Amino acid sequence: MLVPIIILLVIFVLIAVRHLGRLRLKIWQIMLGGAVAVLALGQISPTAALESENFSILLLLFGMFIIGEALEQSGYLMHFSSRILRRVRSVDALVLAILFGIGLSSALLLNDNLAIIGTPLMLYLAKAQKLNPQLLLLSLAFAITIGSVMSPIGNPQNVLIALNSGISNPFYTFLGFLLIPTIINLFIAYLILRLFYRNSFKKRIRRQYDSLIKDRNLATLSKISMAMLIILIVFQSAAYALGIQTGLNLTYIVLISALPIVLFSGKRKEVVKGVDWRTLIFFAALFVVVGSAVQSGSLQFILSHINTSITSIPAILSISVVASQFISNVPLVAVYLPLLLKSGVTAAGLIALVAGSTIAGNLTILGAASNVIIIQTAERKSKHTVTFWQFIRIGIPLTLINILVYWIFLSFL
Repeated sequence: MLVPIIILLVIFVLIAVRHLGRLRLKIWQIMLGGAVAVLALGQISPTAALESENFSILLLLFGMFIIGEALEQSGYLMHFSSRILRRVRSVDALVLAILFGIGLSSALLLNDNLAIIGTPLMLYLAKAQKLNPQLLLLSLAFAITIGSVMSPIGNPQNVLIALNSGISNPFYTFLGFLLIPTIINLFIAYLILRLFYRNSFKKRIRRQYDSLIKDRNLATLSKISMAMLIILIVFQSAAYALGIQTGLNLTYIVLISALPIVLFSGKRKEVVKGVDWRTLIFFAALFVVVGSAVQSGSLQFILSHINTSITSIPAILSISVVASQFISNVPLVAVYLPLLLKSGVTAAGLIALVAGSTIAGNLTILGAASNVIIIQTAERKSKHTVTFWQFIRIGIPLTLINILVYWIFLSFL
């Protein structure tokens, strides 16, 4: 029963150090090694490993990578950002725009989608303005994580809780509990980033001229795909709020939105080649490793034998944040939610699971899938990265304050 947990701990340590002797490891390589280990040690059978794969999420990511790559290759993403940047006069304004613009967008658009589209944009802005790329990459990561807390469609674990917890009118309930503390936490993220990167905030934003579009046909198709994505998500959100079943889910929406690029672009091969296959491998391997831990019953055993009330708000917040670092937030919610429902958890407790499992992404790179996408995309497209230690030196104080804010609002207000 303990072998899968030990392997998860080894994976966590290796991702923290990213070295094995003189060998420098990539995050996807470490996770793939973990998947090979659980298979080789007989902790999960090949059939069970295949069954543990969440092909819906893999296809969703593939579709978003298509759209994101087309936006970047066409030059439209940089063209659009350069036009917006003309209105920004300071680094303070830029970071606030990223935190609140992307943060509030992540309440509507799935957080992984924004990570895919936003990472090359952050790299471009950092290069154009000669800013520290880590500042903008962390701003993106924290914006996505914090902003997605307050919506039932902000991230996959929120969708899971909204659909399986029995919460009536999830949009109203989520916003009622989480809107104000989320806005407060976005501003706290700005203050902490300003503290740690104070020298970067002293720089002035240079006048930015429009970046030229490289491929107008691909840019047009990219805009069509993005418009379809936003329209379909708004439509699905409205239908969900009204209790109407459309038969659509986020995976279908993303794949449908990617069709104009795949069907009508003359550069579809270049776009598909540019897909971040390494990140897809990471998630495929993650599902196998976590599947072995769930199949062994070790996760359920640990959660059910914690010497405290697992339904109290402090316990839910703490367990969600810590456990998400090892098994990711979606599997954590899949295991934890049934235990909470069986124990008679309150509505505030369910919302605490929403907040804790999501805000866990601010603690370490492994706390959220969007973090992994951002780091691996940055490493693939540039020489820049954010190391495990660079992330947690800001992530630890930020997460502690974030959790405190949510605890106050869920417990006393």
